[in-house]
Amino acid sequence: PLGRAIAQLMECYILAEAADGALLLVGQHAAHGRLAHERVAAQLLAGQVRVHPLLIPAVVELPPGDAARLLGAAADLARMGLELEGFGGGAILVRGMPALLGTAEPAALLADMAAELAELGEDTALPHRLDSAVARLACHGSVRAGRRLTLPEMDALLRAMEATPRAATCSHGRPTFLRLGAGDLARLFGRG
Repeated sequence: PLGRAIAQLMECYILAEAADGALLLVGQHAAHGRLAHERVAAQLLAGQVRVHPLLIPAVVELPPGDAARLLGAAADLARMGLELEGFGGGAILVRGMPALLGTAEPAALLADMAAELAELGEDTALPHRLDSAVARLACHGSVRAGRRLTLPEMDALLRAMEATPRAATCSHGRPTFLRLGAGDLARLFGRG
């Protein structure tokens, strides 16, 4: 159990106290990113990714190679709720975004997705490409540093982490929280 939230630090970290008195430091963006990743992955597996249609489609200008890469993966991206069409040259028309992302910025998302596809390369197996793309999508839908959270919001995030597989690491493999027990704290203060 991750305990109860007691404060937010630098609008970036959640401080929590575990039942045994341990201090937990939770990276809110990394933790929420993992939760979003697992939700998108589950929706993808079930074929139930909800799409938020854009009332006014966004036109995103990209380098022609990036645009071609994204359009080449358009069917896979559509399965993840990202509805794209070519719009001439390096322009892409974004008609829909995964609902889970809320108000994510289409231009930043497409630039990130193009970079991910370029990094993975054409030869990467589809399941790995999809999982990697889901990780990128999840980052865009996550609580960002600089967002003030209420104690109930922080507690809700902690409860969701407890119920989520692999919640100890973000989608990129970094830890989502650090735990400092009584012994750790004593050593830090020269008492151990």
